[in-house]
Amino acid sequence: MGLLIPSSGTLFWMIIIFGIVFFILTKYAFPVIIRMVDERKKYIDDSLEAARQANEQLAQVKVESERMLKQAREEQAQILKEAVTARDRILKEAQTRAQTEARKALDETRQQIIAEKESAINDIRQQVAILSVDVAEKILRKDLTGEKEHIELIDRLLDEMLQTPDKA
Repeated sequence: MGLLIPSSGTLFWMIIIFGIVFFILTKYAFPVIIRMVDERKKYIDDSLEAARQANEQLAQVKVESERMLKQAREEQAQILKEAVTARDRILKEAQTRAQTEARKALDETRQQIIAEKESAINDIRQQVAILSVDVAEKILRKDLTGEKEHIELIDRLLDEMLQTPDKA
């Protein structure tokens, strides 16, 4: 026979050896292989389920982060609004306080001016009275002896000046 066609004896033994090997593989190897394939399939299915759950959790985390971001923006807007309100209130209070202090300072200045004016008028009256007494004394050539007489004369002359209208 030729190289490509085996003899019948060789063919017979090949079939018997194939059957024995097939029986051994079926009895011992195929269950192990099938079990390993099933385990691998289960591992892949579990991995796919874990990936699906991870995707769901990622989607939930994304939704949660968007919600938190929205909430943070709302809080930021609220804080800015409160800050603007507080700034306006502080400015208004500062303006009111400044106006009050300015009015108070102006009133104090006016009172001080009035007091100084009255003091100046009193000083002028005293000087005028003293000059008047000196002039009257020179005119009368009479020397007033006591201070009490000076004050009485000054008061009388001032009263007369206030009662008589100015001759201008």
